[in-house]
Amino acid sequence: MHHKGTALLTTKRLILRKFKIEDAENMYRNWASDPEVTRYLTWPAHSSIEVTKMILNEWITQDHDQQYMWAIALKDNDEVIGNISVVKIEEDIACVHIGYCLSRKWWHQGVTTEAFTAVIQFLFEEVQVNRIEAHHDVLNPNSGKVMAKCGLQYEGTLRQTGINQMGLADMAVYALLAQDYQKAA
Repeated sequence: MHHKGTALLTTKRLILRKFKIEDAENMYRNWASDPEVTRYLTWPAHSSIEVTKMILNEWITQDHDQQYMWAIALKDNDEVIGNISVVKIEEDIACVHIGYCLSRKWWHQGVTTEAFTAVIQFLFEEVQVNRIEAHHDVLNPNSGKVMAKCGLQYEGTLRQTGINQMGLADMAVYALLAQDYQKAA
């Protein structure tokens, strides 16, 4: 893999960029404080904007070429409405695991699919990964719909392999290989 870190990516409606500390208010208000958004995530809803600022500060100060942490911002006003990131890298098999979350206000409008599609293109074409993988709690099928729309294939369900705000979770596994991405391109 040829690591490049969080590169600036643009789509029709979105700018995917590094986080700034000034994003704390939007992050807190739009998704980080919403227990409905964090229900199937590994971290709880933020109890205060100070928690959001602390997390953002960690992300910003730990930035390096193997960190891929995008703020999903609206192109027309730069409002941050979610994030998408590489949550795990398996260097030996050139595999990355993707995680994402989005403000409830923007659910079911194709925003996550649009962002994930741009990230997939960047990771295959620029970073040269071999496999992009994502998991979702089976109780959150809409996340799997995003994965499928982005070309990832369902590979199976691992029982009680994850934990989130709901407790132990059965996780559906989706993946896309570089060879399949190239065939579809």
